[in-house]
Amino acid sequence: MAVLEVMLLGGFDLRFDDGRPCNLPGQKERALLAVLALKPGAIYPRDRLAALLWSDRGDSQARDSLKHALAKLRQCLEPADTQPIVADRQSVRLDPASLRIDVVDFEHLLAKGQAEAIERAMALYRGELLEGIQVRDPAFEDWVLLERARLQARAEEAAAGLLTRSLAEGERERAAAAARWLLMVDPLREEACRVLMQIHSERGETAQALKLYDRLRDRLQRELGIAPETVTTRLCEAIRQRRDAASPTLVEAGQAGRPIPELLPLPDKPSIAVLAFQNLSGDPEQEYFADGIVEEIITALSRMRWLFVIARNSSFTYKGRAVDVKQIGRELGVRYVLEGSVRKAGNRVRISGQLIDASTGAHLWADRFDGALDDVFDLQDQVTENVVGAIAPRLEQAEIERAKRKPTESLDAYDHFLRGMAGVHTWERAAHQEALSHFYKAIELDQNFASAYGMAARCFSWRKACGWMDDPEKETAEAVRLSRRAADLGRDDALALCTAGIGLAFVAGQLEDGDALIENALALNPNLAWAWLFSGWVKVWLGEPEVAIEHAMRAMRLSPHDPHTFSMQSVVAAAHFFAGRYAEALSWAKVAMRTHMNAPLQSIVAAASAGLIGDSAEAEAAIAQVRQIVPGLRLSNLKAFMPLRRPEDVAKWAEGLRRAGLPD
Repeated sequence: MAVLEVMLLGGFDLRFDDGRPCNLPGQKERALLAVLALKPGAIYPRDRLAALLWSDRGDSQARDSLKHALAKLRQCLEPADTQPIVADRQSVRLDPASLRIDVVDFEHLLAKGQAEAIERAMALYRGELLEGIQVRDPAFEDWVLLERARLQARAEEAAAGLLTRSLAEGERERAAAAARWLLMVDPLREEACRVLMQIHSERGETAQALKLYDRLRDRLQRELGIAPETVTTRLCEAIRQRRDAASPTLVEAGQAGRPIPELLPLPDKPSIAVLAFQNLSGDPEQEYFADGIVEEIITALSRMRWLFVIARNSSFTYKGRAVDVKQIGRELGVRYVLEGSVRKAGNRVRISGQLIDASTGAHLWADRFDGALDDVFDLQDQVTENVVGAIAPRLEQAEIERAKRKPTESLDAYDHFLRGMAGVHTWERAAHQEALSHFYKAIELDQNFASAYGMAARCFSWRKACGWMDDPEKETAEAVRLSRRAADLGRDDALALCTAGIGLAFVAGQLEDGDALIENALALNPNLAWAWLFSGWVKVWLGEPEVAIEHAMRAMRLSPHDPHTFSMQSVVAAAHFFAGRYAEALSWAKVAMRTHMNAPLQSIVAAASAGLIGDSAEAEAAIAQVRQIVPGLRLSNLKAFMPLRRPEDVAKWAEGLRRAGLPD
């Protein structure tokens, strides 16, 4: 029986196991086979495949293109003893009986978890999924980026785990092989380089160890403009001086190591990251004020559709760190970086700013603005206008004017709003309670402050997600009141609209109303990462998983280093779950759990996914985490926790958690 070998890792290759080639020249046909091969046996609706590969065409034309591609694919695979393509008028699947697919073997080996199996999986991972495939379709490009990231994350996680385990067990050869593999995938991975340096040093191969360091140092400087980490440099110095007693141990080196963030491509429009401004007031209590100034500048810039603006949660990860702007530009994928300082003394404020071209390090503009505290909004406008003017001198003045909007006339209300915002970026109950108090105080001082109402509603959605509600009925009613008020007052305020939308959708289960508000927010500000995140969740609950994934990925691109990345990853996990892709759901949920352990949604998705695929160990571990975070969650109150519109989603959700061990 002829077995068809499908190789998707490190490029595309198709041949029979007796050596006969199987020529499939068309890029779309190769992409179609890859989609089917990643989940052999899974049934794909024709409409979904057509939308994935021909999203720029009408429905009828896309289906015709799919039909022709399937015909070419069948013809190419005709020599197989059994035709792998099984199709009817509504769906398509790939029969795995006569196939051997490297990605399937790769994931199967990783699932075993044994050292030998992981080594075999690493040998199969010859490079990125579909390396070299060029399919100019946005939907497919998003899909392949998602799958590449998932597979590479799984491979690196397994290899890093094997490296750690091998070191602990004294298996130096296996550890060295894992380190070499990690460096092949990511040449800038310092902890792997240190392990190899140490092993070469232990063998007396000093020259090889120092050559590894020199290669790493040169590449870091060339690609990122930075030097190796201190622990790496110290290890190099110790090896060079042959002072074995002073050499850092492998454990110390590994603990100090962290991977270099993934480098992101520039968007197809002007892009900027606004860093946290330095607080020069001499009073740590004024930190929130400096952060608030920057947040308003980010908001104003974000309203400009022609500009790509990184979200505050990602740009603020560089706060307090001495990092070269070229590195920031590469890590965030932006052309421009705005940095500055705020000095507040009595009733006077000075805002200084400088705009830098991150690709060259050149300063494009620098200025300072002085004024009374009463003029703070005008000062923010001046900074925004000058930044915009430096990036696009011919920008219509009307766009700048639309970006100028005072959130409130009350400076005291604004002060409380900024204090509240400083607390909502954590997942600590006390911080959120204090933040809610500040938002209420802002509302008390200005009863027309739309964003304060919206953020107060957002606090209640956090309370529900974390199981912090003391009186669910009363708190739900309050969340609805705040959301409705925010929506009424903030018709041109994207933050107010999207926070009101998630309040209505998640807390009250008013999905259509919440979805409409978030859509309006995105129309006002397409750069608002929170709005894309909230939209992703609402699309999951509405039963639109593919749209949910698209929106969550957009949020991650706008805020690649966001503390709330775990929530974005959880959207992707939940969307895969309700689309019936339970293994993918579990994989993404585990990534989210590693990012943040104390939020329940990703653990719930992991438990339900593991339950439905019969992975009892994963299900047991995840459900234990769920019971710890939300001890009151039961099958009987599950529907109230997750506002799912489709009955089949509710049934699937409950069945997965029942199998995982959630009590009635």
